[in-house]
Amino acid sequence: MPAYVLPDKCDGCQNEDDPRCVSVCPGNLFMIDPSMGKAVCRDPGECWDCMTCTICCPHQAIVTQVQYQLAPIPARLIPHLGQRRITWTLIDSKGRISRLENVILAEVEEGGEAG
Repeated sequence: MPAYVLPDKCDGCQNEDDPRCVSVCPGNLFMIDPSMGKAVCRDPGECWDCMTCTICCPHQAIVTQVQYQLAPIPARLIPHLGQRRITWTLIDSKGRISRLENVILAEVEEGGEAG
């Protein structure tokens, strides 16, 4: 399922120069809706379900519903946050354990170059 913005939590990252969801989405799918001042996914059908926007949102205003592999309960998805990475432990409904890791490879600095 694609990422969904919770409008009551999203403030469009008003205190930041560049909204995180807009800058981190690998599919370039997020934008700030000028009429609401809140983030929206411009084409949910193209969402990769990578959860990068969900991880990076400072207000926890973006949720991603996990696909059928994790349902029904007792399936669990457990994040472990590091300084430059997040490791997800996935426990499916049959107790099988998988781990996925998202790593921030480089910070983009002023001038647009990775450093």
